[in-house]
Amino acid sequence: MRIASFNINGVKARLPRLLEWLEETRPAVACLQEVKSQEEGFPFEEFEKIGYHAICHGQKGFNGVAILADGVEPVESGRGLPGDPEDEQARFIEAEVHGVRVVNLYLPNGNPQPGPKFDYKIAWMERLRTRLAELLESEAPVVVVGDFNVIPEDKDVFSVRAMANDALMQPASRDAYARLLHDGWTDAIDTLNPQGGVWTFWDYQAGAWQRDHGFRIDHLLLSPQAADRMTAAGVDKAYRGREKASDHAPVWVEIRD
Repeated sequence: MRIASFNINGVKARLPRLLEWLEETRPAVACLQEVKSQEEGFPFEEFEKIGYHAICHGQKGFNGVAILADGVEPVESGRGLPGDPEDEQARFIEAEVHGVRVVNLYLPNGNPQPGPKFDYKIAWMERLRTRLAELLESEAPVVVVGDFNVIPEDKDVFSVRAMANDALMQPASRDAYARLLHDGWTDAIDTLNPQGGVWTFWDYQAGAWQRDHGFRIDHLLLSPQAADRMTAAGVDKAYRGREKASDHAPVWVEIRD
């Protein structure tokens, strides 16, 4: 069972590339971030034409997350990260698919830092840890995927110096991510690539793609019950090089049925 994550950077703008990827790689579950669409404008019908059923937690022009499942309806189990009733940003959705709880998130970027955007990021990560702790207690197979907007370690970025002042690499961001791992979550990509040097994002600016100046911010976290079933994980890097591509590449993990 392949569960994939893709920050699509606008589902309408990237729809041809997204459909290509789905048909060519055929993940059982595809989680999208930054769809930048409300539910009423989300292209459910286009996905249904190729056999995918979708749920979406949308927002006009910003954020937005969706879960697509191949041949089955994802059973929604929650939308919106608990812990702050005033937070209206569409960044979090959960569903059950084939007996696995799938959590899809688009974590706040936090720039510029310091400032209110960074404070929101760290508070969001604290709320996320609380929710994920509840899921760990369920002792069910859980896979948490998405754009975490955190570069976990120096080995996960092309240049530590270039990103030193970015919110993605601040000690508070890294510490909050590390606490998730210490709670019992397995970082699939890092576990299988302990040497680092695996990128999931390349900026549109300064020839970053052509120079391979990237970093890893799209992550796949597995509960112990899911990690025991992991067989492979990777990055579909080539899709970043296609015409009118997202600035992220899809990432994926495979677990035994």
